[in-house]
Amino acid sequence: MDKKKSRPKRTYEPPKNGSNFVIWLFIVLGLMWVFNTVGQNIEKPVQELTYSKFFGALKENPTANKIKSCIKTDNLIKGELADGTKFMVNIPENDQDLVRLLRENIPNFDIRPPKTLWMNLFYSLGPMVLFILFLWMFAYRSPGGGAGRVWSFGKSKAVLASGQALKITFENVAGVDEAKEELKEIIEFLKDPKKFQRLGGKIPKGVLLMGPPGTGKTLLAKAVAGEANVPFLSISGSDFVEMFVGVGASRVRDLFEQAKKSAKTSGHGAIIFIDEIDAVGRQRFAGIGGGHDEREQTLNALLVEMDGFNTQEGVILIAATNRPDVLDPALLRPGRFDRQIVIDMPDLNGREAILKVHAKNVKLHKEADLKTIARQTPGFSGADLANLVNEAALLAARRSKESVTMEELQESMERVMAGPERKSKVTALTPCTKFRYCRAEWRSAIPFGCRWKTDI
Repeated sequence: MDKKKSRPKRTYEPPKNGSNFVIWLFIVLGLMWVFNTVGQNIEKPVQELTYSKFFGALKENPTANKIKSCIKTDNLIKGELADGTKFMVNIPENDQDLVRLLRENIPNFDIRPPKTLWMNLFYSLGPMVLFILFLWMFAYRSPGGGAGRVWSFGKSKAVLASGQALKITFENVAGVDEAKEELKEIIEFLKDPKKFQRLGGKIPKGVLLMGPPGTGKTLLAKAVAGEANVPFLSISGSDFVEMFVGVGASRVRDLFEQAKKSAKTSGHGAIIFIDEIDAVGRQRFAGIGGGHDEREQTLNALLVEMDGFNTQEGVILIAATNRPDVLDPALLRPGRFDRQIVIDMPDLNGREAILKVHAKNVKLHKEADLKTIARQTPGFSGADLANLVNEAALLAARRSKESVTMEELQESMERVMAGPERKSKVTALTPCTKFRYCRAEWRSAIPFGCRWKTDI
């Protein structure tokens, strides 16, 4: 029996132009109704006449010519006077004498059938229905074709990564050996939580990574999730802060609910990573009216969730910031961020290790010495070193070379430190100007007592 060929799953793709056509149709109908209503309101006001006054004017109309035209619809007569004024009058039912006088004394007279029930409903409820349909389309129309953005306004914007998506491990992180040792305990807890719980120990609820920009705080948090092989929910601190009060607090609660569900699903816990937590964890205002700001409401919700959720569920919060001095003291106290890890700029050995990590996928020449580059780059962060290796690879590809040589590494280091070489400034110098520059540099480089007697 032949095996059935696996057919690719068909995914439903909503029509791209259909939804836009419906929206434009609603907009056109709404504009037509608005223009019709505005046009009627711009016209001269309608004068309402009494039945006796209208009947008298109708009798005298052959000689006086006060009434220009009339239109009878059911129990209502609308018309126009000789001076252009619009009028209307209510008449009794089945008044045959009035109809006879209208036919005889009004030259421009017409009878129209009354509006049906559906027409009355359309004119009265039409604008409301159009508005509700437009609101419904706006609420449920989203790029992904799923739930509407309006109803998910208070939901968390965290990105969930799990399984094969967690490809970063400690092998991809170098130059932060002390921080890796601190975080290995977190990994062991996520892999075997009973090892710590059987003696009554509690794993830290939160880990705060502090350090200058580009030192690898986010990369280190991803490596922890990759080593422990647990779901990783990442979000930025600015994603909590919105214009409407209460939205940020709702997103904080939803974030921790997602983490708890992911921890139960995986069976080995979960990690929440908040990047740039200083955007939401800034110190609260102590003056009058403090605590009613959206950012402060969000911070209050974060404090409650960190102190309220149980670490036995395997949910660990890791946050990163380069401004620990502005964080609220309540956020840094034991019980919330129990462990604070400082990530400094890498030293000589750390820079060399970082260069080797980033040079794994780069074809280096056998004479390229990464240790020499590491000696010449004090103060470089991990991001600067990664940029240096990438610039060297681009330079070698631009020059059609088979591998990256020491020349490209040196030039890329200068590009990262001082920017690209400005050759136009050098070629614009005259030989006389170059000579004066060389003489000035020579005089400043050689001590006065060692200078030769020369006329230079």
